[in-house]
Amino acid sequence: MTTLTVATVLDQLKALSHEIRFELVRHLAGGERCVCDLEALLGLPQSKVSYHLGILREAELVCSEQRGKNTYYTLQQDQLFQLGGTLLSEIFTGPLALTHQNKSIC
Repeated sequence: MTTLTVATVLDQLKALSHEIRFELVRHLAGGERCVCDLEALLGLPQSKVSYHLGILREAELVCSEQRGKNTYYTLQQDQLFQLGGTLLSEIFTGPLALTHQNKSIC
């Protein structure tokens, strides 16, 4: 039995908010990379790189493909582009008030 998860905007923002994961995304923006390449670029052990890639995969921001002994990762660019639009849609739920606020606390 498999469970289908859909990453929310907050899940994706949390995944991107860690500096290692943000750097992974920046490196993957240049194209597909093997875990061993990412280890060398970040100067981190394989276990740490794989851990952070797993979080990005759960947030549906990267996908992986096993080829022989190596795992290759690519960005889910459509998810990143949608994240910006969805974030703005969730913040701005109605029309913007362009007038003075009548019910201010101060």
